Amino acid sequence: MSGEISGLSIHITGIVQGVGFRPFVYNLATSHGLTGWVCNSSSGVEIEVFGDESSIDSFIKELRSSSPPLSRIDSFSATPVIPQVYESFSILASHAVVGDFLPVSPDVSICADCQAELLDPNNRRYHYPFINCTNCGPRFSIIQDIPYDRPNTTMSHFTMCDACASEYHDPTDRRYHAQPTACPVCGPQIKFIDPYSETSDNETALASARKALVDGRILAIKGLGGFHLACDAANSAAVDELRLRKHRTDKPFALMAASIQTIRKYVEVSTAEQSLLESPSHPIILLKKLSSASVLDHTAPSQNNLGFMLPYTPLHLLLLQPEPGFPDVLVMTSGNISEEPIAYEDGEAFERLAPIADCFLTHDRPIHMRVDDSVVRVFLEKPYPIRRSRGYAPDPLSAPVNLPEILACGAELKNTFSLSRDRYVFVSHHIGDLENLETLRSFDEGITHYKNLFRIDPRFVAVDLHPDYLATQYGARYAREHSLPLIQVQHHHAHLAACLLDNNRISDDPVIGLIFDGTGYGTDGMIWGGEVLYGGYRSYQRAFHLTETLLPGGDTAIRNPAKISLSHLFSANLPWGEDLPPVRSFSATDRFTLKQQLTSGVNCPITTSMGRLFDSVSALVGVRQMVTYEGQAAIELENLCDPDETGVYDIPVQNDV
Repeated sequence: MSGEISGLSIHITGIVQGVGFRPFVYNLATSHGLTGWVCNSSSGVEIEVFGDESSIDSFIKELRSSSPPLSRIDSFSATPVIPQVYESFSILASHAVVGDFLPVSPDVSICADCQAELLDPNNRRYHYPFINCTNCGPRFSIIQDIPYDRPNTTMSHFTMCDACASEYHDPTDRRYHAQPTACPVCGPQIKFIDPYSETSDNETALASARKALVDGRILAIKGLGGFHLACDAANSAAVDELRLRKHRTDKPFALMAASIQTIRKYVEVSTAEQSLLESPSHPIILLKKLSSASVLDHTAPSQNNLGFMLPYTPLHLLLLQPEPGFPDVLVMTSGNISEEPIAYEDGEAFERLAPIADCFLTHDRPIHMRVDDSVVRVFLEKPYPIRRSRGYAPDPLSAPVNLPEILACGAELKNTFSLSRDRYVFVSHHIGDLENLETLRSFDEGITHYKNLFRIDPRFVAVDLHPDYLATQYGARYAREHSLPLIQVQHHHAHLAACLLDNNRISDDPVIGLIFDGTGYGTDGMIWGGEVLYGGYRSYQRAFHLTETLLPGGDTAIRNPAKISLSHLFSANLPWGEDLPPVRSFSATDRFTLKQQLTSGVNCPITTSMGRLFDSVSALVGVRQMVTYEGQAAIELENLCDPDETGVYDIPVQNDV
């Protein structure tokens, strides 16, 4: 070291814990001949570094430009300090600061290094289903509190053996402070449970599970954030039985295959889609089905796309190892009965999934927070999340301005909640449809965990305007119990504001927003969903909307597109011709009763929903008269559309609102 000694105190926030950041800093400082220390705190990473000024400058440049692949620096501050004398650079123990917080890394798929070790017969972790390092493995699903240290995770009761401890404490090792690190000697173990045979462990358990799949049985698998239900995707009898037991008549199943090469046998995969499939998030990607993929048709009836993902845990990777006679593709669907949250605790899973699964492949590493798989599709080479969960949550969104601490409870269908603090918006993992007690419990558990993890004490509560949503009722109750202001937000104004934020718009100057949706409670008590709004974050005007029609039976009509189509014909004063598919789907008596109901308006709320218009068209052209899952009629209509069609319909506009 030469020149005058300088000192710098550095504070970094972002995703900088559990991603190998401290050993990166240690090795970088050592390589530049610097002294000092680095440690984790509740708010990020703290560094003090001492040496000649040019070495510190080089250190800072590399620190900012070459940080670990899973890290993300959100803020970086450096303050000169009085030089101090240290013999070397060291990593200090973490310390907690009351009230401080930082983002937590999402769960990350197995990395290439761990995958190579997993399949290396000479490695001590060969075929170990819980191999991981600082570049991969569980994060959010096992963390109980911050800082992200082993005692604050569900790995706390697994005592490391000497070999693992040596790696864990070596700053030059890629498993340095990898909190879930373990091996067959000291870590979690798998178990195969079959009510008709003896329980087996480890390699025998894996072999038994693979045999069960080959035999056409339904297997419940404890994964990263909960249980999956799996079977041979090409075995139509097994898939049909899974549908029957899971109460999932038509809705597509997610699929898992061992490699991109296998996936390409059944679907088209672009460069952007392959990149996303192989990314650390490893989401389910909706991919265009090939004509040769008919063997998988029953996994996604009446669909042009199949939802594929690659194995993202070592257990999944071992389970899908290619072998003659073993299935190419597995159904890998959420471990639940339709409309319920994914099962994640052992006792709960055995009780809830026993009527569905023939056998179980489980393990003894507890899951602290259930996390379902993410679903993404690629459009114009860019990813668009359909369900943002494992691999993405709880990674926050960045707001353009500092926000107060707000609890936003979300809507009823495909619920997520959000909590804000400073410039972070922590959007939760996928909760599901808030239509039953089990999902409401999951919603409540998630809010409690996020509040604790990110040290957020809400000062405001935001809810949807719809008074009957469970999320709205929860938020109203929370606001009362904590004496907080309750902010009721119109559903489609929330969509408009979200689009503004998604495009990093800071100004509140008004814009024109086209909001096309299925259901949203309007300020007039009607069901909106096809709106042209003019406004910004603070306020809006409803400039135009689709023609009002009646929704006979209210929300129950959503399951019956035929009924909605006849309502649209009625509202337009068009006849119910006997040759129309929705007319033929009703008996003469039922048609008479429906017409009487529409004439009287009894239990017929008014709607302007674009979603219901799609349902109507789907029924009128004979695609779908009844649905078994939300959006089915529109999805199947879309699958029949000619992608090269350029024709348009003229829509009259009446400026009377």
